[in-house]
Formats: sequence, C-alpha cells, structure tokens
Amino acid sequence: MPDIPGAGPVPTAPDVVIVGTGPNGLAAGVTLARAGLRVELYERDGQIGGGLRTASLFDSDIVHDICSAVHPMAAASRFFREFDLAARGVELLSPEVSYAHPLDDGRAALAFRDLDATCAGLGRDGDRWRALMRPLAEHSTGTVDFVLSGQRALPRDLVAPLLLARGMLVHGTRLTRRRFRDEPARALLTGVAAHGVGKLPSLASGAVALLLGHLAHTGAGWPLPRGGSARIADALAADIIAHGGVFHTGVEVTDLAELPAAKAVLLDVSPKGLRALAGARLPSRYARALDAFRYGPGAAKVDFLVSEPIPWAAPEVGTAGTVHLGGTQAEMFRQETLTARGVRTDEPFVLLVDPAVTDPGRARGGVRPVWAYAHVPHGDPTDPGDLVRDRIERYAPGFRATVLAQRSVSASGLERYNPNYVGGDIGAGAMTLGQSVLRPTARFDSYRTPLPGVYLCSASTPPGPSVHGMSGYLAALSALRREFAIRTPPPLGPVETGMFTK
Repeated sequence: MPDIPGAGPVPTAPDVVIVGTGPNGLAAGVTLARAGLRVELYERDGQIGGGLRTASLFDSDIVHDICSAVHPMAAASRFFREFDLAARGVELLSPEVSYAHPLDDGRAALAFRDLDATCAGLGRDGDRWRALMRPLAEHSTGTVDFVLSGQRALPRDLVAPLLLARGMLVHGTRLTRRRFRDEPARALLTGVAAHGVGKLPSLASGAVALLLGHLAHTGAGWPLPRGGSARIADALAADIIAHGGVFHTGVEVTDLAELPAAKAVLLDVSPKGLRALAGARLPSRYARALDAFRYGPGAAKVDFLVSEPIPWAAPEVGTAGTVHLGGTQAEMFRQETLTARGVRTDEPFVLLVDPAVTDPGRARGGVRPVWAYAHVPHGDPTDPGDLVRDRIERYAPGFRATVLAQRSVSASGLERYNPNYVGGDIGAGAMTLGQSVLRPTARFDSYRTPLPGVYLCSASTPPGPSVHGMSGYLAALSALRREFAIRTPPPLGPVETGMFTK
C-alpha cells in the first residue's frame, strides 16, 4: 500500500473534497488531481478502497478479498484502459476458464476465454452460443463504452446498442427459456444474468448477461489482480498522492458542514448517505426522489480458509476463476425471483472464487482462501455460514472436511461494514432497467445535486455497480466543467504526453 498521508494540516485549502475512497471515489480523485486541483479525500475506515480491500483474516501469510475479487470491468472500462493498471505494476491474471457452472448430474458448463472451446463443450447449443457472443466480442469496446457511458450521448459504435437490444429482448425475457436446447448452455448464461442480483429473467439481467458473458471470451476474460483487489486501490491512491492529493483515513464525516471549504465536494456514498450528510439542506422534491430510490437484494459473505483445492464432483470446475452455484435455469429463475421479493430460501444463488486457481501465490503449503457470497433478501440478518457451506458441499462433496476456519457476514452486517451497501445491496441500488440509467433520480446530469458544488459519484449513479471507476470519472468530468471551466479531460496514463486547458 502506498504511504498515505494521515489527517493533518495541508499547505493550502483544497479545491475539491471527496468523501469515500471506494473505486469511484478514487477514480474521481485521480481525475481531479490530474487536472491540477488540490484534492483531499476522507475515509471513515482505517484502510482505503471500499470494495477493493484485501486483508489477512486467519493466517498472516494468506490474504482474503473482503468485498470484490474478480474484475472484468477493471480490464475493460474506459477509465482503467486509460489509467493502465499494468504499467503501474498491477497484474491482472486471467484464467483460461473465466467461469464454470456445475450441475447436479455431474456435468459442468465451462466458459473458456476461447470462444470456440466454449462452443465445443456446449454440444448442439455451441452454434447458438457463438451467434450470441461473437458479435458482441467483435464490438466489445463499443459495447462496454456504451453500457458504461450513462447513455447520455450518441455512442461511437452504433452497432453495439443494437446488439444489446436484440439480445436483451430474448435473454431478458421468458423467450430465453427456448433459446438453448440443453441445460448446460441455459444454466451457463443464467448464472451470469444472476450477477444483476434481482428478479430473473428481466431486461436488466439480460443486459448484465450479455455484457459480462461476452467479456468472458475476450483477451482479458474475468481476471483477478495478483495479490488481491487492494492492489488496484493502491495504484489509484499512489497516483493521487503523486499529484498532490491528501488522504484522511479513520475520519467519519457525518455532516457536510464538517468538511473544509472547497469549490467542489464529491460524495462516494449512497442516496441514503447523501440524505444523512445533507440533512435539511436538500430541496424537498429532490429529497423525496432520493427516498424513493430502490435498493436491491442483499449479499451474505463467507470467507473460508481451506486445507486443499475444492473437491468438485466435476473436476474441471476446479480450473475456473469463478464458479456459479445455482443449479438449473429454472431453479435460478425461482430462487432469484423469490429473493428479490424478500423471501429467504435454503438454496440461494452462490458465487464462489478460489483465488489460488488463478493466482497460485495466494496459497501457502496447500492452505488457501475461498471467497463466496449468497444472494439473500434485503437486510437479511441471518448468519450465512452454514447455508453457503452446504451449497458448496452439494457440488463438492467433502468440502466441509477441508474447512480450517471461516468468517461470515450477513447482509445487514455488510451495511454496518460499508454504509454504501444498504441492506447488503452490493450494487448500491436495484438493477432495474429504468434505475440502471436514471440513478439515483431522473436528472440529465445524474452526478450533480441541487446543492451548489456538491456531486454524487458512487455506484448509485450511472453506470452503476462493478469496479470500473466510471461513476467517479464521469462525476469528476461534470465537476470540472461546471465548477472549474475545464472542458478537456486530463490524461490518465502513467506518462502524461499532453496538456489540458482551463
């Protein structure tokens, strides 16, 4: 981790104050500091990063990703493409099998980075999978940039939104039940759709399936950072510090009045957090709109320390970077829809990562971390330990015997850990089609609040959840234009080759 200055006097008053150092707060900090502004960042926790934290939980030699672990969007988004993680020493490791989906009959569907290998494994559904994914992969940059743009401008690649729309009308509706002939292909795509954490099927989940699904077959696939997710946060923080930024960690801001005077304030917080910080300062109409913002189902997390690789019934699952435990398409439709309605089930969708599969350095003498979370009703206080362990055991008999230690965090506990995860909603807002674009309210500039100089830059703004940095980046560009008359985005790469004008 870079040497982060603590709270203390700074030479001059800041131009910009940022509250929250999740990936979007850090992306905003990089962008604004690169524009030559004096930036200060406040973090209530002792460690920066938000969803990008890594820590030793049971063994000092083995680290666990506390929130996010796998980062396809960090490899694909415009912000990170320009920031260039590789040039800053962050190595994104890509497994040959991006994700796997085991079934009860001993079969498993595998999404290789090699599209042809994936299609070969799907038998008579292979051609249909290729027809769905290849056009998106051929327009991958355009597809990613359109989805992560906030959809406020005409896309550069006009084909990308047409491909998405066509695919969503099939795979975001009940038509998807008939698209593939056999269960492996149906389950393989539905497991990706479940990353939308909501009712299945839906147009929003269809978009998620197409976006993440095609990225599994691109060069980077679904990568993990060598050494853990905190490496990404460290690289962002190092750049901010190199451009004069100052961090205040272990400082909880409870009211906007506690912040130093600055021309712009960017808040990497949820709408609920904005309401708390702003209090009665917000116009009543805007406050009511924030109160109407919908949060989605929760996630309940379990970290395991195990003595050996997971004993999957289908051994090939052990080659995947990510594993979806959801059963058949019909089972996932039922479970995810019940969860979205607030009904707790005994067989929830579970997303699992065995990091040492992709990054062998994460294991020590056979002992390794396992990262897993279940989708549960919003705010569920139930300890998920037994639930998740049993879910893994169903597809990996003998897993229980390998567990040396475990730590469970309920959905309500996730909110206590990070207030942005309201009710355990790690997406910072329900992923419905309308709320994917109009986050958190119906405003053309979603980042600008009615308060002078105050902007929202969290995942509760477009384009929404995942570690892509675009919410912070786009909020920072809005603040640069409106508060500082800077209209040319600053360069983000490790070597600055041009100048921007104020």
